[in-house]
Amino acid sequence: MRTNILRWIGVMALALAGSLAAQSAPPAVAGGAVQPSASALAWTAVPAGVQINGPVQSAAAMHAVAAPLAATTAAAADVGTRVGGADAARVRIGPGDLLELNVFDVPELAQPIRVDDKGMGVVNLIGALHFAGMTTAEAQGQVESKLKSGNFVLDPHVSILIREYGTQGVSVVGEVRKPGVYPVLGKRTLLEIIADAGGTTPFAGHEATIKRRDAQDKPITASLSNDPGELLASNVELEPGDTLIVPKAGIVYVIGDVGRPGGFVMQTSGRITLLQAVALAAGVNRTAAATKSRIIRKTATGFEEANVNVKRLLQGKAADIELHAEDIVYIPPSNTKAFLLHAPALAQSAVSSAIYQSVP
Repeated sequence: MRTNILRWIGVMALALAGSLAAQSAPPAVAGGAVQPSASALAWTAVPAGVQINGPVQSAAAMHAVAAPLAATTAAAADVGTRVGGADAARVRIGPGDLLELNVFDVPELAQPIRVDDKGMGVVNLIGALHFAGMTTAEAQGQVESKLKSGNFVLDPHVSILIREYGTQGVSVVGEVRKPGVYPVLGKRTLLEIIADAGGTTPFAGHEATIKRRDAQDKPITASLSNDPGELLASNVELEPGDTLIVPKAGIVYVIGDVGRPGGFVMQTSGRITLLQAVALAAGVNRTAAATKSRIIRKTATGFEEANVNVKRLLQGKAADIELHAEDIVYIPPSNTKAFLLHAPALAQSAVSSAIYQSVP
């Protein structure tokens, strides 16, 4: 008991000495601003039996010192939000996301939250809250407001982290090598997502369609042209929840008396001409009636035919014709040319047969 009384007397003596010294010394001036003296601090006596290493400030004084630090921390956080938070603001909580909630200095309130298909999540002590469409900062503010208004925590500081993303991705379908859902947690462009999907297939069309999650009725068309300048100009930024569709390119068919009949993909920015299609078909044969070629085109009312002289096109005497997807180019054979081509062989066969029959 005597020891505790002596300690208390020592503390009070030190406090009194400091106060007298501060009153006798003139206030220090630096840059025109008067610095607060030691007497401005509020001191409090320490009860007996409490071990201390020095004088203890009152709660009011500690709050006065902590306030500038809190303001500095808030300012730093605001700067971080402006510099690095531009991308974070784009990432919003969606149905199916798994959140991790923590309250500073209240570990009992830490919990995982699974957002349901209606965008709701259940928070301990508070109940169901709507999280879908919010950023993590907005969700933190909502939980802090509820904890404070319900008198559960006097000054809550909540942090929310998205552990699993259920909707923060872009769905890639169509003519890509690896269709699927790819995460979009920062700035991701059309070309980056297509690269993640392994690139387009040889059958991909020259345009891609983007459907925004928030504007399903206003799709965006982006060019997948072979021209680098046009391709970069259409390199739009994708957002979480978007759907990227890479359709199949159009096909034209070349049949008849050609070297390699078949269907050919319109790979040159979705365009192909008649001569290009014939070239892909390895050209016309010597027995082809190129002057009697036809283009068969499917329309809304049925099929239409147009006669075309491929021979004049090959000779450069007529302008080339641009084909449409699903066009059929038919180059018929010429019976006269076929007969004349095979006439020598037929004549030789006939002579050989006659000689064989004349021999006894």
